[in-house]
Amino acid sequence: MDEHSGGKGRAREVALLFLKLGTIAFGGPAAHTAMMRDELVRRRGWVSDERFADLMGATNLIPGPNSTELAVHLGHDRAGKRGLILAGACFILPAALIVTVLAWAYVTYGGTPAVEGVLYGVVPAVIAIIAHALFGLLKTVIKSWWLGAVAVAALAAYLLGVNELLILAAGALLAAAAHLPRSREGLQGLLAAPVLALGGGAPTFPDPTGGQLAQLFLTMLKIGSVLYGSGYVLLAFLQGDFVERLDWITSQQLTDAVSVGQVTPGPVFTTATFVGYLVAGPAGAFLATVAIFLPSFVFVGLLTRLTSRLRASRWTSALLDGVNAAALALMAGVSYELARTALIDLPTVAIALVSLALLWRTRLNNAWLIAGGAAIGLAHAFL
Repeated sequence: MDEHSGGKGRAREVALLFLKLGTIAFGGPAAHTAMMRDELVRRRGWVSDERFADLMGATNLIPGPNSTELAVHLGHDRAGKRGLILAGACFILPAALIVTVLAWAYVTYGGTPAVEGVLYGVVPAVIAIIAHALFGLLKTVIKSWWLGAVAVAALAAYLLGVNELLILAAGALLAAAAHLPRSREGLQGLLAAPVLALGGGAPTFPDPTGGQLAQLFLTMLKIGSVLYGSGYVLLAFLQGDFVERLDWITSQQLTDAVSVGQVTPGPVFTTATFVGYLVAGPAGAFLATVAIFLPSFVFVGLLTRLTSRLRASRWTSALLDGVNAAALALMAGVSYELARTALIDLPTVAIALVSLALLWRTRLNNAWLIAGGAAIGLAHAFL
């Protein structure tokens, strides 16, 4: 087999594997990462554990959905530029298609008791999943009292209505400032923080054509370019832009979009696909999906040769600590707001508590919790 055909073979392997993972990867970014390690390190030996850990670290240094970016990194390692594109696209595609179909059903039948019943039971389970993720990340992210203070201040700022990008930027700046006395690199990091945390852009993009599709694309592109933290932080940005600033969807519709994102496998960022459909139908779903994920491909493409240097940089690590603390606070703020709209009576509170207990005590996949919540919701609607 010549080098060209060998490259095609590797690209085909990458496409098939990540199409499979995109179809079965329920459970959020942590579960996605575990599945990728099992398939690529343990089963296939495509990368070593050391390399896998390096790539995991690199995804935390750039904006965007971490598990998708990890897929893109791993695809590049296996099959170069072709693998980079195929891994990301195949990991995203199944969820994007499923979410589009569910968005159509929601718009068409959303007022029926069956759909309302499903969401009645599913959303409380989603609250439990987010809360469990928060507790799981707490020890990893809050490494010192200083970072704890940054997180508390960020949560207070979010609840007071401060822009999410400014909160993330402030978290990065405060963490970098704490390292200034120790290293000259701290000054360089402090100067670079606004660029790293804000993606070099303003909090909102202009709409150059006056068209709704163009504004939808640019807004999602902005979010994909600046969003740090897990997919749950996405909710804070969607709330700020699409509910409050543009007034294109309601808080309830955003809550429902989150629920659909949890029902489906693959990246949580396909919540944006659902929002795009609500705004502008199939074209909106397509444009929102492309826009929210496009920056990840660009960032990973730029980062592939710099991974080792970035992980070794003291100021970059300090910035990342601050961004993660602020991102955790945004997750907590979003979880609180979702809980206020979803936990409306004794059954919904019970669903949330039982789901949280199961997550805490077992290794049950999130998909089963979603299915259980949906069944309870349907029973509640028809009984």
